[in-house]
Amino acid sequence: MQGPGTAFSDVLPEGVLRQLVDCHAGAYRERVYSPLRTLGLFIGQALSADGACQDAVARNLSERSACGVAACSLNTGPYCKARQRLPLGLIVALLSAIGRRMEQAQPQAWRWRGRCVKLLDGTTVSMPDTPSNQEVFPQNPAQQPGLGFPLARLVAILSLGTGAVLDWAMGACQGQDTGEQALFRQLLGALDAGDVVLADELYCSYWILATLKARGVDALMHQSVHRAYDFRRGKRLGPGDHIVQWARPPRPSWMDHETYAAMPETLSVREVRVNGRVLVTTLLDVHTASAVELDRLYRSRWNIEVDLRSIKAEMGMDILRCKSPEMIRKEVAVHLLAYTLVRAVMAQAASLAHVLARALRFKGVVQVLNAYHQQLRHSAGQRIRIMMAYLLGAISMLRLPSRPDRVEPRAIKRRPKPHRLLLIPRPVARLHILAHRRA
Repeated sequence: MQGPGTAFSDVLPEGVLRQLVDCHAGAYRERVYSPLRTLGLFIGQALSADGACQDAVARNLSERSACGVAACSLNTGPYCKARQRLPLGLIVALLSAIGRRMEQAQPQAWRWRGRCVKLLDGTTVSMPDTPSNQEVFPQNPAQQPGLGFPLARLVAILSLGTGAVLDWAMGACQGQDTGEQALFRQLLGALDAGDVVLADELYCSYWILATLKARGVDALMHQSVHRAYDFRRGKRLGPGDHIVQWARPPRPSWMDHETYAAMPETLSVREVRVNGRVLVTTLLDVHTASAVELDRLYRSRWNIEVDLRSIKAEMGMDILRCKSPEMIRKEVAVHLLAYTLVRAVMAQAASLAHVLARALRFKGVVQVLNAYHQQLRHSAGQRIRIMMAYLLGAISMLRLPSRPDRVEPRAIKRRPKPHRLLLIPRPVARLHILAHRRA
């Protein structure tokens, strides 16, 4: 909030930050847009309602003028080149370090039975229709060339306690090894022994449950619609609650013979029918987790749906701006990093107020941070400490309303404008307009 160079001072020690910069950015020439300043302005773009490069350059000029530093040009070219030089590995490493640090520091009250709960889900994002983007992230094959937009699939692991993004993977929406389960296999390093993973029915498979169990990680998922269940079989634990053995399926094409041989021939899982749905879990002890408690825990999985919606709708990641696949990956990484930094402020305010970080409103916090931005930038000493106390106090009061069992239709009331759909490529449509004018 006080400037691009100080964006990480409260969430990472200076030594760790400098080590990551040296490791990923290497030796660089001091200039107007250094790696951290460029990254700070990039984060400001993700949190800004405008999101344009011109806005970032103008903010940089304003900050330099306020600090008495020589003014820089308003030309966006140098800043765009600095973004291209910015290493993707630095953004990913900062996100991982901040997320892990927040996960380890969360209070016991934010955990489930002393264990960290991690949320897993996927989504898609679109981007400008450029040849390079189409090559790496092809559009839906049902759309005609020139009428669609490139699509990318994103799978992320978030913390239930803090809301921080712990790791993510990105790929195309079609082709081999591009599904959500394939992308999730790239994120296993973000899971530690003792964690509990919450996911929807798409991830409820023998391979994922067996892989998680081998790492000492328990899972709670919705039963897949493709798997039959019979509560008359297995070890009965209660009404609609039993333990059954899942047999190892045939080896899939993506798995090598050595990994397949290491998988157990049978896997003990618990199936629970509660509140009209069947849950599958590797938490087998009914005394540790009853059916009601499992249902209450699984309901918290919906938080990742809200988190992804906040990142896409409130921060504008739904429609990306960059025109090359390399910059698309950086843009996604910066959005996730900006989201995690806001979550770090929310966690700090919630910890001081002794409330759950999940009880605070993300959009309201972003609005408060933007409102305090200019005042904090021109404050120092005792004045800034007082303002920070007011800021954290204001954030701690942005509580979410209690809406248990809320149900809303997935429909839009406001009608869109009656514009015609573009059924031919845009350059062809322009030629038709010009030809009509000449006629």
